[in-house]
Amino acid sequence: MDQFTPTRRSILGTTGGAMLSAAAIGVLGGASAFAKSKGGATQGDVDILNVALGLEHEAIAAYSIGAGSGLLAKPVLDAAVLFQGHHKGHRDALIKAITDMGGKPVMAKTDAEYAKALNVAATVKSQNDVLKLAQRLEKGAANAYIGVIPSFSNNDLKQISARLAADEASHWATLSFVLGEAPPAAPLIFG
Repeated sequence: MDQFTPTRRSILGTTGGAMLSAAAIGVLGGASAFAKSKGGATQGDVDILNVALGLEHEAIAAYSIGAGSGLLAKPVLDAAVLFQGHHKGHRDALIKAITDMGGKPVMAKTDAEYAKALNVAATVKSQNDVLKLAQRLEKGAANAYIGVIPSFSNNDLKQISARLAADEASHWATLSFVLGEAPPAAPLIFG
């Protein structure tokens, strides 16, 4: 990675990354309207959304830790900040949906708590390490969103989860490209 310094445009495309995230946030806005009507939402749905919110809190912290590490070259730092912004949008929409459904959103931990849980001090020493951590978290989040789809009692929430999974998969693919990794040879790499 140190020899490969892509431009922000080559990392993100023209606007594709931002547009996908905006779509997910728009759908979550619809979930908020759905939540107000309580159209089939259950406490289980709120609990699942809170797990998703926890993933978003972790992603925001991981990108904050990476951005503050001093290890990222300018175009990579720009992408990290953009992806963190996507996760902040997901977080805000999830908080609104959970609240509108009568639930209590799970609170974020401190960056220091996330850094300890992610073993950052021992494992993050280079830009590549930051990118690998982000890549691992993005793939884990995509798989988590895919995995909970059948658990929702409402189809609107299933669609939201699928759209969030697509966002996370997009981030994972971008990070994989920046890391210089070949596309996966096997199909069905998520879920």
